[in-house]
Amino acid sequence: MKNKIFYQDAYIQTFSAKVVKEAEDSAGNLFVVLDQTAFYPTGGGQPHDTGTIGDVNVLNVEEIDGEILHFIEKPLQISKGEVVGRIDWQRRFDHMQQHAGQHILSAAFDNLFHYKTISFHLGNEVLTIDLDTDTLLDAEADQAERLANQIILENRSIETKWLTEAELSQYPLRKATKVKDDIRLVIIPDFDYNGCGGTHPKSTGEVRAIKLLDWEKQKKKIRLQFVCGDRVLDQFQQKQTVLLGLTKLLNAPEKDMCGAVLRMLQSEKKLEKSLEQAQEKLFTYEAAELIAESSSLREEKLVSKVFQGRTIQELQKLARLVTAKEQNCNVLFISENDNRLQVVCARGSNATENMKSLIGDALKLINGKGGGNEAFAQGGGEALISGDELLKNLLGKIFAKVNG
Repeated sequence: MKNKIFYQDAYIQTFSAKVVKEAEDSAGNLFVVLDQTAFYPTGGGQPHDTGTIGDVNVLNVEEIDGEILHFIEKPLQISKGEVVGRIDWQRRFDHMQQHAGQHILSAAFDNLFHYKTISFHLGNEVLTIDLDTDTLLDAEADQAERLANQIILENRSIETKWLTEAELSQYPLRKATKVKDDIRLVIIPDFDYNGCGGTHPKSTGEVRAIKLLDWEKQKKKIRLQFVCGDRVLDQFQQKQTVLLGLTKLLNAPEKDMCGAVLRMLQSEKKLEKSLEQAQEKLFTYEAAELIAESSSLREEKLVSKVFQGRTIQELQKLARLVTAKEQNCNVLFISENDNRLQVVCARGSNATENMKSLIGDALKLINGKGGGNEAFAQGGGEALISGDELLKNLLGKIFAKVNG
């Protein structure tokens, strides 16, 4: 552990080291190995550090087979002597705050309700823990959050100890350790004792605050989202910006925001219903007008038209309204939509034309696809011919059958 400076002092931001190796991995990614490093490698739910070695950016840090690989942007161009490593402190301290905050929150749920943390993820914006329970009450979440923030306010020390497996029995561990040698115990006295290889601040006060954001059920566990430290302020600023914007848009004070949004949604539903009713009337009038303009073919009426920019759903609705009013009618509707044609063919209950067969022949002319049955069929395809030409083809087949 002597070459891992981040274990000696997590606050070290600059260090000197010698280059042991500079090479590429199997994927062609360039990396260096140093004789000692303050760069923390990805592990235990905590992301890696970034920064620079010399003037070269460190993009990733991983520990593989006992070696810490620093993946760099370009070659170091240093053959001998020492290099200077610099940690991105803002990123490192954020991770320290988040990781310590996770310990505190997990211990709060464990101490209060015996809900064990079974996994942990530190993301770029929020953290998640999975609790070994399938339910979480609002009151429980509130109680755990309050206890966690009380521990932060008390500014308790955060200590680390290296122990053997035999020495672990002296401590009330929150969970069993996975490693058996060189066990690193992170301790918040009289509150939490947990094996962990991550970086942490010296005291709980440096975590500043913990705020729960949301939770959901995930495979019979509860996945809980939260933030710690400076991320609490970031979340507050984001939400404050959104809230202030809404107060101006809705002309309502913050405390009445939910009521204002609810009233707006209710008003929108009423408007949508009124619009649907108005559209229904317009469709009814349009269907009646189409019937009035229709032609007769022996005992059956023929209702046909080429529309512009109508959806297939609108054509279907019109066709159903027409056939409901006129049982002895055939309906042929086409809509020209940019470079496509939409077609609906329907018949009244007393008409005899096979609409599935009729539309099938027409769709071949436009490389189209469709479906339906003998009474009602629809489809669409490329505008290889005009809507009028397609309608003429459909009418021609009906006329030929009648005159045949």
